Order: sequence, then C-alpha cells, then structure tokens
Amino acid sequence: MSHIPNISDAEWEVMKVLWTRSPRSANEIIQALEDHSEWKPKTVRTLLNRLVQKQAAAFSRDGKVYAYYPLVSEEDCVRTETRFFLNRIYGGSFKPMLASFLRETQLTSEEIGELKQILDDKSVC
Repeated sequence: MSHIPNISDAEWEVMKVLWTRSPRSANEIIQALEDHSEWKPKTVRTLLNRLVQKQAAAFSRDGKVYAYYPLVSEEDCVRTETRFFLNRIYGGSFKPMLASFLRETQLTSEEIGELKQILDDKSVC
C-alpha cells in the first residue's frame, strides 16, 4: 500500500491485535484487549470504525458478524512512524538519534556486537 494512514496510539493497540491474527470479530478483538486496557466494548468498536475509515483495516461480513483484518502491514506502519519520529524530533537526521540512544541506553556486550555487525554490513553496501 502506498499510503500509510496516521494511526493514533489507541488505534495502534487495536492494529497489534489484528496483526497478531486476522480476521477477527469485534468481540474477539475486545477480548484480546481486555488484559491490558480498560476500554469499554463501544470504545473498541469506535476505534475499529476509525481504522476502517482511515483504510488501515477492513472487514468482511458473514451474517451479523463482522470479521476485521488489516490493510496495512505492521512493518510499513513501523517504518512510517519511525520516519515521522525522526523528522519531528531529529530533523530527519539519523545520526543524532542513534548517538542519543547510545548515550542514554545501557547495552550488553552482545547487543554492542550486534550493532557493530549491522554497521559493518551497512558499510559494505
């Protein structure tokens, strides 16, 4: 999909459920969200409707049951959110973000090795 819609934090939680397994009925989505949210069923249904309007999700209808599924991949949404964050906070520049992350985060030797390997692989390209 060429256009990735702007998804709110609450809508992102619903999308995570859909990305895990789809299609799902609204009731299945509500049950999946019960463990980590206090949203009423009506709230979840509103979020589903918004996602459909934004063309991030769609549904098929079987009688009275609506089965929801994602129209955008999690990978594409993560990539878009990352670009948005990078532009908003770091003016689109990756280096200051990485430097800030490395200064503020405790990394294990294994994690440092993995990062070095990623950088080495990148320098070969």
